[in-house]
Amino acid sequence: MDLKNPTRWSRVLSLLGLVLPIACQSNPMEPVRRQPEFVLLAPGTVAQVSAGGYHTCALRTDGTVACWGDNSHGQATPPAYTFTQVSAGGFHTCGVKTDGTVACWGSNYSGPNNHYSGQATPPAGAFTQVSAGGSHTCGLKPDGSVACWGDNSDGQATPPADTFTQVSAGEAHTCALKTEGTVACWGQNSASQAMPPAGTFTQVSAGWSHTCGLNTDGTIACWGDWGHSTPPAGTFTQVSAGGYTHSCGVKTDSTVACSGSDVYGQATPPAGTFTQVGAGLFHTCGVTTDGTVACWGYNSDGQATPPTSTFTEVSAGGYVTCTLKSDGTVACWGLGSGTLPPGAFTQVDAGDQYACGLKSDGTLACWGDNNYYGQATPPTGTFTQVSAGDSHTCGLKTDGTVACWGSNSDGKATPPAGTFTQVSAGGAHTCALTSDGTVACWGANGSGQATPPAGSFTHVSAGGAHTCGLKSDGTVACWGDNFWGQATPPPGAFTQVSAGSSHSCAVGSDGTVACWGWNYYAQATPPTGTLFIQVSAGRYQTCGLETDRSVACWGTTAIAQTPNESAVATRLVFTVQPSNTLPLFTIQPPVQVVAVDTADNTVTSFTGFVTIAIGKNGGLLLPGTLSGTKTVAAVNGSATFSDLGIDQPGIGYTLVVTSSSLTGAESATFNVLAPSVLP
Repeated sequence: MDLKNPTRWSRVLSLLGLVLPIACQSNPMEPVRRQPEFVLLAPGTVAQVSAGGYHTCALRTDGTVACWGDNSHGQATPPAYTFTQVSAGGFHTCGVKTDGTVACWGSNYSGPNNHYSGQATPPAGAFTQVSAGGSHTCGLKPDGSVACWGDNSDGQATPPADTFTQVSAGEAHTCALKTEGTVACWGQNSASQAMPPAGTFTQVSAGWSHTCGLNTDGTIACWGDWGHSTPPAGTFTQVSAGGYTHSCGVKTDSTVACSGSDVYGQATPPAGTFTQVGAGLFHTCGVTTDGTVACWGYNSDGQATPPTSTFTEVSAGGYVTCTLKSDGTVACWGLGSGTLPPGAFTQVDAGDQYACGLKSDGTLACWGDNNYYGQATPPTGTFTQVSAGDSHTCGLKTDGTVACWGSNSDGKATPPAGTFTQVSAGGAHTCALTSDGTVACWGANGSGQATPPAGSFTHVSAGGAHTCGLKSDGTVACWGDNFWGQATPPPGAFTQVSAGSSHSCAVGSDGTVACWGWNYYAQATPPTGTLFIQVSAGRYQTCGLETDRSVACWGTTAIAQTPNESAVATRLVFTVQPSNTLPLFTIQPPVQVVAVDTADNTVTSFTGFVTIAIGKNGGLLLPGTLSGTKTVAAVNGSATFSDLGIDQPGIGYTLVVTSSSLTGAESATFNVLAPSVLP
């Protein structure tokens, strides 16, 4: 809940209706971090959850940590350790490792001048509990003493000399439970948040401007927030004070009750039973009794959308990466991810700044950059596989022939006659696997990338100016440009290979990934200790599908390669505009809108209701009336209105669409005219 971080001060104040004229950038000396995994939280695997400023972290039952939401400072990228407890702060996160030491990740800076404060740099030694606050952190040592580090401008990192059983770091104050059950607080006290009442408690939680404690009789007492902090009623087993006057607790019947500000729904928990709850700045998350995570409230960065999907494929392109989910939907992120078409897919492939997918009916859909070449305009017909290259695309038709479209420089989009079993479009060349296992290539050949060696292959992958293939004996052969060593594979047996722009990666028979070639952005340095079933090498990044069907990516952070699993719908857009029609006739084709996020990607998880109405009424004699089904539920992020009609002739009609919590949209103009004047 680091409201002292200047990159978020303006964001928080705007939410409160205030204005901040100056916002600073994060410190350029912050380390560049690997992007977060496309994490997976399977049912029954979560032991604890912690909601921070704009991100959330969960402790799995196996001791690993998964985080989601804002990762602007690396706060959602946990290290590969095992932990016993985790705490998400403003823009940093800390956890107690199984060896008792503390590890932190995220921002080390705070204040109006973005100065170094060190809240993500824990001291050495053993701890039994840790709590990440706004720009400071406190930990409980085995001897009962408390140690704090980070910003101390309000004395929040200067604990008293006493013994404690639990500590909680708020935005700029800290409270701890003393061994005799009383509470001690220190730090900022502008709203009396550091003035605990008398009495004994079993747990304490410090929020932004208020604090709550669990009394020994199970009731909750809250203080601070200028006297306006009202605790939820009932008896509880745990309490959590959030960032802005809201608090939540787990009741003795295992349901969750919240009180305080509910502007974003952060104090409106879902039904069900829980074992633990964590209140963040404007959102709340809880662990349900079946070991899953549920979140509610503000969701600007996906912090209230726990990652639960599994994946069947990942494809890293030039500047865009896509994944295929187990439900057949596609998620993409990066430059050129575009507006995803609705529907279910069986395969996806990312090109330079566009992507194509094979739909369940065998047809193709492409999205993203289509510049002058038409690489994102697939032909009609049915296919069994598609491959997106730099500026051209090729697909394997159901009859085994190959069709290509887009740029045809060097003849890369002119496939030879014959039947094939797999095709791969590269930078300026294309290769395909013939039915007898040999490889055929066409297009640019300046580096020998289109001159395959003899032999039998089971898979081929065309890269920037080189090609790699998996031979029938499990070894990898590469040919073409080898300036960075991208065409010099290591020995050994592999199950799959992928040629990127200037590097290559392959999955070994033991599930580990080996990469070779250009490694400036660490795109050829796969994570250790992780097993994969598929890998995809892009331009500056690589992604792999892990054995648990989650996705991990490594390489550059410069092109927003952040997984979009937690994409949040923010507005509606028309994808099929209303056409000119006759009075009382059905508007054809059906009007269609999709829900998109801030990057204009279709959010396929959106299933809310969308309502359509007349915007500008162009009725000539009388105002027109819209008929048909005017409220429909979105499917995979798309809402289709198939039976709309208008009863009065007119010129310049528009339709408007609305949905709860989303920004609406207005259509282009259209006319309702008599048959004699219908265009």
